[in-house]
Amino acid sequence: MKKLYYNAPGFEEELRALADRPGYPPEIESQVAAIIKDVRKEGDAAIVRYAAKFDHAELDPSRFRVTEEEIDEAEQLLSEREKKAIDTALFQVRDFALATLPRPWSASPRPGVTLGEKFTPMDRVGVYIPGGTAPLVSTVLHTAGIAGAAGVREIVATTPANREGKVHPAVLYAMRRAGVTEILRLGGVYGVAALALGTESIRRVEKLVGPGNAYVTAAKKLLYGRVAIDMVAGPSEILVIADAHANPEFIAADLLSQAEHGSGLEQAVLVTTDRAMIERVEAAFRRQKATLPRLATIERVEEHGVFLIHAADLEQAARIASTYAPEHLEIQTENPEAVAAKITAAGAIFLGPWTPEPIGDFCAGPSHVLPTASSARYFNGLETAGFFRRTSLVKYEESALRREVGIVECFGEMEGLAAHGRAGTIRVK
Repeated sequence: MKKLYYNAPGFEEELRALADRPGYPPEIESQVAAIIKDVRKEGDAAIVRYAAKFDHAELDPSRFRVTEEEIDEAEQLLSEREKKAIDTALFQVRDFALATLPRPWSASPRPGVTLGEKFTPMDRVGVYIPGGTAPLVSTVLHTAGIAGAAGVREIVATTPANREGKVHPAVLYAMRRAGVTEILRLGGVYGVAALALGTESIRRVEKLVGPGNAYVTAAKKLLYGRVAIDMVAGPSEILVIADAHANPEFIAADLLSQAEHGSGLEQAVLVTTDRAMIERVEAAFRRQKATLPRLATIERVEEHGVFLIHAADLEQAARIASTYAPEHLEIQTENPEAVAAKITAAGAIFLGPWTPEPIGDFCAGPSHVLPTASSARYFNGLETAGFFRRTSLVKYEESALRREVGIVECFGEMEGLAAHGRAGTIRVK
């Protein structure tokens, strides 16, 4: 746990280093590239080998896919309370997704010219559901649930299996409810590579979405171009802006909620205008930490990824947050909306003391697949529009072409593209 104070020497340098954090350790790329190369060359054989090596699951191509009978069995293992939680969250995620569907439009900005856009759902997308350190049931809803609302016909989910080749029953139930059409029990780099590249038994997808550990993140980056991706999103992070009105117990609980994810590379940051809040949050953090089951995971993050920062005022706090561009930003101040208006980059903003970040993780509505490592400055979170192809529509009447053909001719001359100019002039001269 590191403490930074705005009036201490080297404060700005410390902030710059914090904002320039990598999404994953760059040295892992060579390992990831080797796995991708093997999947490209060897197909199913590489998948079988890596499933045994990384997930200790003995699979053959006939067992890559989860069967309907397995999903039926999984459903019987869940309580009604668990099913209701999944169903309610799915309804709320879909409700938000349907409200944000992109809609076709057309307009006539000039006489004889009609411009517009059309949106077509993708045909086949892949969703990666982490399951190594925790079965992320909610991620099914926040990826496949949105793809289904967008009208994607084929939704392929891949997630790691346990040593017996089984997938967590709640994950399988959520996949069925969310409309997943094909479930693969394949995890990590080899799983996403199989979706992106295809093998003898697995057809390629058009887009790959979903969070993952550092290795999955690196794989998505290296596979970009062979497949579309949502973003390069690494280990989870949270930043909380707080003033003297905030409850330190709430803040500590929210910092811990991200520190427990499991990779040890997560970050949890407090930026407060109240110097005394730093000590109060630290005490609450240590006290609450001792009551949690994933203690070893949290302590790894506490050592390297927890930062308690004292800012001069809320203006400076907002600047720090916008530069850091967190995946999750909580604002626990007297007037959170006023502070939010000053934020220029964040994956998602949670306003006020009664909006803990996990409400967004699970059931609020917007997708919890969000940009990390300052990439919220140039990436958006996963959204319904991300499952559509956007196509521009352009129509000119003869009168409009005659009016603007001189522009076409001129640009053809300037760029040395005579055929471009002629394609316009031949129609009117």
